[in-house]
Amino acid sequence: SPKAVIDAQSYAGEHSKGTLYQGGVAVPLVISGKGVTRANVRESALVTATDLFATIAHIAGAESASIHDSHSFKALLSSEDASTESFVYTEFESDETTGWSVRSNTHKVIQFEGGQQELYSLVDNFGETENLINSSDAAIQNQLSTLVTFGRNVTGEEPAGAQDITNIILSNGSGNCADYAASYSSNVLDVNNNTIFMGDLMVGLSNNKCQFMTNAIPNHDFNDGGQAFPNHVSEQNDLFEVTQTPMKAAETTALSLTVDNAIMLNGVKVDLLAAGCYNVGNGKVGCNDMNQPWRYDPMHEPNGFRVDSHNAHSQPDGTYHYHGSPLALFSDDGQNTSPVVGFAADGFPIFGSYFDDGSEIRKALPSYQLKAGTRPSGDGNPGGVYDGAYRDDYEYVEGLGDLDECNGMMVNGVYGYYITDNYPYVLGCFTGTPDVSFNKN
Repeated sequence: SPKAVIDAQSYAGEHSKGTLYQGGVAVPLVISGKGVTRANVRESALVTATDLFATIAHIAGAESASIHDSHSFKALLSSEDASTESFVYTEFESDETTGWSVRSNTHKVIQFEGGQQELYSLVDNFGETENLINSSDAAIQNQLSTLVTFGRNVTGEEPAGAQDITNIILSNGSGNCADYAASYSSNVLDVNNNTIFMGDLMVGLSNNKCQFMTNAIPNHDFNDGGQAFPNHVSEQNDLFEVTQTPMKAAETTALSLTVDNAIMLNGVKVDLLAAGCYNVGNGKVGCNDMNQPWRYDPMHEPNGFRVDSHNAHSQPDGTYHYHGSPLALFSDDGQNTSPVVGFAADGFPIFGSYFDDGSEIRKALPSYQLKAGTRPSGDGNPGGVYDGAYRDDYEYVEGLGDLDECNGMMVNGVYGYYITDNYPYVLGCFTGTPDVSFNKN
C-alpha cells in the first residue's frame, strides 16, 4: 500500500509500497468463476503473480502444470488439500531499495543489495519490526539458511561453503536425512549439447523434516546417449520435504503419475513411471490413467525412451530425472556395503545395491520376475512374450529375493529401499506415506 493509506496498525509507515516488506509486496488475490467450488473461504497457501501464467494455461487445458518459475494453483480452486508452493520469491529494484526476499508460511528473509539481511517471524511479528537475523536459536538459524538458499537458487548466487560433489562416491550409511544437511554444488556437462551446468542443492531442516532445495542438475555429466534428449535440460527451482522419522503405513501406497518417487543426494528426483501405454496415442505420451494396462517400462531399451548412461532423461519442462539406477553416487565394485544415495518420498532411505547378508557383501535381489508364457492379444492387448517391455510383464513373488514388494528390507534395524539391476530398480511402491511436497502440480 502507498504510505499515505497503509494500515498503520499492521505495518510501519516505512514498510509501504516500494519496499520489500509485507506492506509493500503482499496484495489480496480474489478468485471467482466457473470451476471455483470453494466459495467464501480464505486460503493461506503461498502463491505469487507469476503463478497466474501457469494457472490460466492449466485451466485452458495445458498438460504441464508448471513452467520455469510459474506453478499452477488450479487445484486450490476446488480442493483445500491441494499441494502448493512452500516459498514465495520477490525482488525489487529502485533508487531507494534494491534486493530480494523469500517467505515461507512462517518466516521471511530480506537480502538487500550489498548483502545486508533481515529475518522476521511472520507468525509472531507480521509487521516485521523484530529482526531475528542475529538470533542464536538453532531453529531460527535453520529457517534463515533454508530461505537464503532458496533465494540464491533463484538468483544464481553461489552458496557460501557449498561442498563440491562433482562425480562423488558417497560413503555415509545413515538413514536419518538430517545427517545430510548442508549445501552442495557441482560442475557438469550436457554432453550432446556441449553446455556447462552448475548443480545446486541445499538440504535444510525444519519442523522434523528435511528440505531438499534443488535446481535438479546432477553431479555428473549427462545427456550422453547416441541421441540427444528430445527436451533440453533446464535448471529448476524445486523443493522436496521428507520426514526425519519415517514409519511403515498400515498399507503400501502404489506408485502413480501424480507423485514423484524420491530425491537423490545429488538433487535429482526419481520418477520411475512412463506416461506411455500400448495402444494409447503414439505410446509415448498421454496415458495418464493408472488403471490403463500395458504401461511401458522406460528402462526396457527397445522401447526407445532415449535415456542417457545414468538411466535418466528430461521431462517436457526440462527437469532431469532418473527412471532407474543413477549408476552414480555409490561404488559398484562390491567391496563395501553401499551408502545411502537418496530418500524416498515417504522418508525411508534409499541405499545403493550392496549389503552384508552375514556371510558376504553382495547385491540385494528383488522379488519380482517375468511372467511365464505370452501376453493376451486383441482388444487392446499387445500379445507377444513377457519380455519386460511393460510393467505388467512382471509379478511379485514373496521370498523370491531379498526385498519386499516395495523393493525394501530391514538391515541392522534400518528399513530402506535398495537399488537393483532389474525391475523395479528403485521402488516398487511406498512402504510409508509420501510427503505432499512430492505431489506433481
